[in-house]
Amino acid sequence: MDSSCVATSFRIPEQVLTSSGQRMQLLGFGTAAHPLVTPEVAKQAILQAIELGYRHFDTAYIYGTEQPLGEAIVEAISLGLIKSRDELFITTKLWCSDAYGELVLPQLRKSLQNLNMEYVDLYLIHWPVSTKQGRYEFPVPKEEIIPMDFGSVWAAMEDCQRLGLTKSIGVSNFSCKKLADILALAKIPPAVNQVEFNPLWNQKKLREYCKANGVLLIGYSPLGASGTLWGSSRVLENEVLKEIAEAKGKTVAQKQICLKWAFEEGLGVIVKSFNVERMKQNLEILDWSLSEEERKRIGDLPQSRGCTGESFVSENGTFKTIKEFWDGE
Repeated sequence: MDSSCVATSFRIPEQVLTSSGQRMQLLGFGTAAHPLVTPEVAKQAILQAIELGYRHFDTAYIYGTEQPLGEAIVEAISLGLIKSRDELFITTKLWCSDAYGELVLPQLRKSLQNLNMEYVDLYLIHWPVSTKQGRYEFPVPKEEIIPMDFGSVWAAMEDCQRLGLTKSIGVSNFSCKKLADILALAKIPPAVNQVEFNPLWNQKKLREYCKANGVLLIGYSPLGASGTLWGSSRVLENEVLKEIAEAKGKTVAQKQICLKWAFEEGLGVIVKSFNVERMKQNLEILDWSLSEEERKRIGDLPQSRGCTGESFVSENGTFKTIKEFWDGE
């Protein structure tokens, strides 16, 4: 292990998921990497994160990091960093090409095999579309996108929870309308909706809808996903956030401001860095607060979506415009 990895003294807040009663750390460690990293790099980063105190880990079949995550957990137990897998909260996701009622359960079993686990804590539908079976790639070929049969897919997700293969189920990248469609047919409601969330796309309408329906909103790309296919540096370059960071004297500038603001808005947040120092910095948001005026300045920032979902939109496809894909939201 890296000698620079020393466990932090910060206690990460937890939230009870309404549909299962599970407790989940609100600060999750993301394992999606762009550009892709080797399995060994991912494994070592996860080990370092466990040593620092992260206990919530977010992966997906499409990320290719399920197996390194599972291997890191086995090693963490052998090193005495944790006593058992049960100390961790593990999320993985169903990819679009497996978003068919008859494929959901077999695909979760594949993910569990990759992870070397008997269960995950949270299983999410990754995007609200289906694509050609057997194709695992992103961006998705637009001609292969079809509407998802929410009824059969969600029923299969519920079966996964009833069988104990996942403790909770949820969705990702769902609009209010699509979430309402799931809620209307669900016997077990989604515990979570994981979506893009940062000061420049604060999802106010969706947050209010989720809160009213007992669904926890978890934000990804809280810093704008700079350096990825879908992100930009616009959040990190925002002048208002820079001014607030300077006033606070935060050494990593607006990165910590963005994370703290999301926390104070009552959301879960997925952070992603394989750099040990940045992993530590992402935890150093728990012992200070933003003022009411600072929160208002952040809340008043102009809004625009960063992760547009453009990959799922085409003139001749199921969704012809970005507006249509997000149901005008």
